Amino acid sequence: MKTNKEEIMLTALKMFAKCGFEAVSTSMIAGELGITKGALYRHYKSKQEIFDSIIKKMFELDEKQANETNVPAKEYEEDAESYEKTSLEDLCEFVNIQFEYWTENEFALYFRRMITLEQYKNEEMKKLYRDMLVDGPVKYSEDLFREMLNNGQLNNKAKKTSARSLAIGLYAPLFLALKLYDTKESDSEKIKSDLRTITRDFYERWKK
Repeated sequence: MKTNKEEIMLTALKMFAKCGFEAVSTSMIAGELGITKGALYRHYKSKQEIFDSIIKKMFELDEKQANETNVPAKEYEEDAESYEKTSLEDLCEFVNIQFEYWTENEFALYFRRMITLEQYKNEEMKKLYRDMLVDGPVKYSEDLFREMLNNGQLNNKAKKTSARSLAIGLYAPLFLALKLYDTKESDSEKIKSDLRTITRDFYERWKK
């Protein structure tokens, strides 16, 4: 069977997620696929090119994921109008969708594990990890909550706190849920149910 670029990319991603980028060679990737290095090089010139393709595909998947929901796909500076239109209910539901995305989408799952591992090895991967799984989501949520506070979507209690506090309060349960999933995948349904309860309670607490 002919091996295509997507198969090579996914196989390499799984190996990077398990062993780390530096520990995996093109020979190992080719061996895992049952092809020669020459056949692999017809698709990718180097291991770095495979890695760069993985990053590119992940950004495309991330944007596609946002486009399929009722939340903005771009940063606030690029699409402020979408932030103004997003509801608290939609954002809370997006948190649940994100858990499923980061645990059930095969590419996203292994990418998340790869950058979690690689963040300790170089600054570029640390920045990517923070942008995608730490600072980035908090900043994104903070921008949304700021608009909700400005347009009167939230109740009086919310007005006494800050957009950043609300953002951290909503994102922290998702971050923990992903960590719990990684330690025991068999608990996925319970974690998913608990997260849904938390986001529902969050919505009830801050809605107008």
